[in-house]
Amino acid sequence: MPATLREGARALSGRPASGWMERFFQWRNGLIASPRFQDWAARTPIVRRFARKDGEALYDLVAGFVYSQTLAASVDVGLFHALKDGPRSVQDLSAACDLSIAATKQLCQAASSVDLLSPSGDGYRLGRLGAAVLGVPGLEDMIRHHAVFYRDLRDPVALLRGQSDPELSRFWAYVLGTDRQTVSPSVAAEYSALMASSQVLVAEETLRAFDFSKARVVMDVGGGTGAFLVALGKAASSPDLWLYDLPNVVTDAPARFAANGQAARSRAIGGSFRDEDLPQGADLITLVRVCYDHNDDTVQALLRAVYAALPRGGTLVISEPMSGGKHPSRAGDAYFAFYTRAMTTGRPRAFDDFAALLSEAGFSQVHSHPTGRPFITSVISARKL
Repeated sequence: MPATLREGARALSGRPASGWMERFFQWRNGLIASPRFQDWAARTPIVRRFARKDGEALYDLVAGFVYSQTLAASVDVGLFHALKDGPRSVQDLSAACDLSIAATKQLCQAASSVDLLSPSGDGYRLGRLGAAVLGVPGLEDMIRHHAVFYRDLRDPVALLRGQSDPELSRFWAYVLGTDRQTVSPSVAAEYSALMASSQVLVAEETLRAFDFSKARVVMDVGGGTGAFLVALGKAASSPDLWLYDLPNVVTDAPARFAANGQAARSRAIGGSFRDEDLPQGADLITLVRVCYDHNDDTVQALLRAVYAALPRGGTLVISEPMSGGKHPSRAGDAYFAFYTRAMTTGRPRAFDDFAALLSEAGFSQVHSHPTGRPFITSVISARKL
């Protein structure tokens, strides 16, 4: 047994443990945290590949910000669109992206290293992920929006301690309830456009996970300008479509419904679920990317309002990114957890969190509906019996 292994085993002596699994993890982590063990692992053929894999994973966490900024720069200069029709030389890309040849070469090399591009002769072509950026609706808008989020994460400890003034809290000011009845048209237009452009994938996953065809009237609460309902209307021909959101938000919804041939079956209702009872008449209510924007007291009040608005036998469908609970996920427990902290309100919740909130509000038959891309959204349904 190598000396470093014996040292790790000795490190356990005299320490309290909560079971053999915890003792094992403590022993393992004691070894990994030892510089001598790291040196031994790097020199030992059998262990070396595992040590290298862990090292690369840790390096990617350290360098992840640079990878993100490589993606952001590629979107900002139009690199993917410049390559949409096929490979181009560095000189052509330099002119198309308004960068020097040296800077273009550097960006293309960086983008190739993370599969956004790939070299092609003396130039570059789209890589698998770069092509996907062009093919995923709304993704470029979300990437551009992240400039705000990146600035809020410059000091993550200050953000965690509530000692910073994050920009996202001002961008999503309506979520906090500030002047929610008098949101300016320009601000409402900005966040509504972002929500609509990023709603496409969420709608796709939600509609695959849950069957809306048996509903008579579907009311989407907090649904912006109706992007989800338009997608629902295309997927299911029977339900009427009601939209409920702030008055200055729903203004553009009728035009969206009309443009998609849904004017006769749609209705846009202005109001605030914070201050007013929800309209009655829908047998299915959806909350799409709403609850994680708000703290527990607001969500609890909203769920009670939904329960009151539904008839007996009515259904609530919640679709949004969620925490993995005891099995943390990168999307829910890292990305969206920090995003909502920068908003200064809300949090991603696990299924058990929602089950408790829904039960308290009076709902029964709470079910999780698996989605193909849980990093985009997860779906839960509940019924009023």
